[in-house]
Amino acid sequence: MDRLLVLVRHGQSDWNLKNLFTGWKDPDLTEKGVAEAQAAGRALKERGLTFDIAFTSALTRAQHTLKLILDGLGTPDVPTTRDLALNERDYGDLSGLNKDDARQKWGEEQVHVWRRSYDVSPPGGESLKDTVARVLPYYCQHILPAVLDGRKTIVAAHGNSLRALVMVLDGLTPETIPSMELDTGIPLVYRLRANSTVESKEVLSLR
Repeated sequence: MDRLLVLVRHGQSDWNLKNLFTGWKDPDLTEKGVAEAQAAGRALKERGLTFDIAFTSALTRAQHTLKLILDGLGTPDVPTTRDLALNERDYGDLSGLNKDDARQKWGEEQVHVWRRSYDVSPPGGESLKDTVARVLPYYCQHILPAVLDGRKTIVAAHGNSLRALVMVLDGLTPETIPSMELDTGIPLVYRLRANSTVESKEVLSLR
């Protein structure tokens, strides 16, 4: 049985380009982001990968990325579940602010703590720990059972919501996960054992 799980961070969004804290705000992809998603689809197609089921967040940039990937694979009708449990981390009062402006307002060190600590949340927002607390139950209840049932699964989501999954899959700790970067549009291809542990992992390169 091929227990396939592919994770893809959405392509570059308009607010990524403008260096803004995005969180639950809903900008779409840039032209570069569209190209990244299309390249992800080509990379998956070159590996001969197709999907039986898809999951994404409630936000446009992730949904658009998934659509472009599935269109590129020639399988636009793959059953897809959209859920805010897979949304990006909520940056609260930082949402919509330029990151450099935020550093000027609160200081470099404080903004770094909000961005890179595991359990410190920005004003009105979520810590990475909070994000993990909503993503992992959804993974265990909905995504993992599909994978273990042999349904080839793709998840298109966000840097921090996917960090929560990678933390579990790769056995990372609260100390190491905040510094791990996920590049936009790069598929992570996992194959799981029957006990849900990782048998193999491949990071696909785009051309």
